[in-house]
Amino acid sequence: MKVCVLASGSKGNVTYVEANNQKILLDAGKNYKYIKDKLKEIDVDIKDINYILISHNHTDHISALKSLVSKTNATIIVSLQLLYELEELKDYKHIVTIENELEVDNIKITSFHSSHDAIDSRNFIIDDGFSKLAYVTDTGYVNNKYFKLLKNLDVYLFESNHDVELLQHGPYPDWLKRRVLSDNGHLSNKSSSFYLSKLIGDNTKKIILIHLSEINNLESIAMETINNTFMNYGLNFKNIICARQNEKTEVIEV
Repeated sequence: MKVCVLASGSKGNVTYVEANNQKILLDAGKNYKYIKDKLKEIDVDIKDINYILISHNHTDHISALKSLVSKTNATIIVSLQLLYELEELKDYKHIVTIENELEVDNIKITSFHSSHDAIDSRNFIIDDGFSKLAYVTDTGYVNNKYFKLLKNLDVYLFESNHDVELLQHGPYPDWLKRRVLSDNGHLSNKSSSFYLSKLIGDNTKKIILIHLSEINNLESIAMETINNTFMNYGLNFKNIICARQNEKTEVIEV
């Protein structure tokens, strides 16, 4: 399995995953040209994308969807409830719906609900038979009923959206601060670090912190928080990076 976060943050989110020779996008929240150019940098032609998984219908996760369905033949994977909300897919023929589990080309995709203020917001686990990847983002908390699914995976793409102090003393209006901090908002550095301390295991090879706020977070704070949390729980895991808004990560192979 190969993984490369092409963009992550409040202004757009898209990740490339390659599994069993299938090319997959997790969300499509940047413009078509950006995605095309970033894929080209890792020697992938955007027209060769086989599948696009959509987590929810906020603009920072679907802004390129209309262009992608008009310029590629990628199969869109989306929950049935969310499908009804996406005008971009009204006349598109290459759609597969997912509720709990789906198997395509020997890849098992597990879908589970996130806690976010969007219609049927989902997170995913991708399992190609050799490696497992978790995509956990845009959620105010992680329900403990999903811990078993998320335990001891190879790669975690895990939201670490904000530092609570920076958010509380930052420029956001009060209503937006309440939204971000709510159970239907986003994971803080502290919450993300706590969950990951309970989830990682011997199989875990990489953690990528995603969806960092440009206003209410800093990479240095996110990294300090997770490193201190892991130290407090006696965990010696250092293979952690932060995804950025307008830069791709390295290509990770597991």
